[in-house]
Order: sequence, then C-alpha cells, then structure tokens
Amino acid sequence: MQNLTIAQTLPMSSREIAELTGKRHDHVLRDCRKMLEALNIQSPQIWGDYQDSSGRIYQEALLDQDLTMTLVMGYSIEIRHKVAKRWRELEKQLAIPADPIQMLNDPAAMRGILLTYTEKVIALENKVEEIAPDVKALHRIAKSDGGMCITNAAKELQVRPKDLFAFLRERGWIYRRVGAKNWMAYQSKIQSGHLEHKISIVPCDDGTDKIREQVLVTPKGLAKLSQTFCLEPA
Repeated sequence: MQNLTIAQTLPMSSREIAELTGKRHDHVLRDCRKMLEALNIQSPQIWGDYQDSSGRIYQEALLDQDLTMTLVMGYSIEIRHKVAKRWRELEKQLAIPADPIQMLNDPAAMRGILLTYTEKVIALENKVEEIAPDVKALHRIAKSDGGMCITNAAKELQVRPKDLFAFLRERGWIYRRVGAKNWMAYQSKIQSGHLEHKISIVPCDDGTDKIREQVLVTPKGLAKLSQTFCLEPA
C-alpha cells in the first residue's frame, strides 16, 4: 500500500493572521474587506464563522496563499516574513506522508486516535443535547415568513439599533456606496438568504417618483443573528 500524502488545500484564517501579525482580528477583517473590494472579489467561500470559548459566533476570512500575501504586502517587513515562514511550515506539515500500515501496527498510535475520536463523539453528543432547545426555536424563526428592517430586527434581538448596524457593517453584512445614504447588503449575504433588498417607489411633492432601497433581515438572517448574540428567541 502506498503512503498517503495530504494535498495543500487549507487556507489561512484571518484569526491566524491576526495572531502572527499582533493585530486585532477586527482590524485584519477590515483590511480583508478593503482588499477584496479593491480586487472586486465577491466569493462567499472566503467568509466563514467560528465559535469562541463562550459560544458566541463571529466571522472570519479564509484566504488562500495569494490573497494572504497580497493582504500583508501593506504590513511591515517583519510581519510579512512571519507570514511567509508560517506558510512554509504549513506546506511542510501537509506534505508529510502517512503510512497507514505503520499506523495500524502501532498500538499506541491507534489507541490515541481512538481515544481522541471517542472524546470528540462524547463532546458532540453533549453539545447537541445542550443546544437542542435553542435549535428548535431558531428553526421556527428561520421558517417564518417576511423580512424586517434592521431597526425592527434590533428590537427582536434586544440590542440597540446603532449597535446592530455597526455589527453588520464590521462583519461584512452591509455597506454604503461612496456618497450614498442608504445601506446595501453584500451579495454573499443575499445569496445565503440572510438579507434581502426591498425597492419601493415613493411619490414626491413635485410629481416625480423617488426610488427607495432598504435592507431587510430575513427570518434566516434573524436566526443567525440570534445565535451570534446568544439570545433565546421568544
């Protein structure tokens, strides 16, 4: 049997970049958004979620090597060197061949693998039991009909509207065009079903019509935000 070699397919997360560079993660995310906007890249695969130790869900960016190196080009030489070294370490680790026959003949290795697997299964089972009531409640929200404006969504989430607007802006849900007043939803959030656009025609006093655009939070988006803000839906 031939040795197995793992292909280099893993991206580098914005969290790891923040650790390597000593920057705040939200600042790295801000730089990621500026870079992607400048490159006109709108790929939902780049964005992912992670859960912190308190169970809160936050957004992170997952960059390939080209985008990672492009991002850190604006950083110091020392930081660029750290990131380049980390990429080489990842490539070396993922290129190490694994001999399945040798692993099967090593009782200690097999015992460690089985113990790790068992611990993960037990932890997942406990987690499923713990979050089951919340999942059912969130499922009911996600299956309901109709979107709501961000201000009303803030009321449902029991947070201040300005805090929700700031949260959505910083995490790549909404943005404003240069010189515009209305908020726009990122295409990735529309495609994922978390946000939608409402376009209405408002008659003006001078007899003309004005087009009004409004971002709406869908039931699916509200369920996602409920998880993020660690709230129990009513």
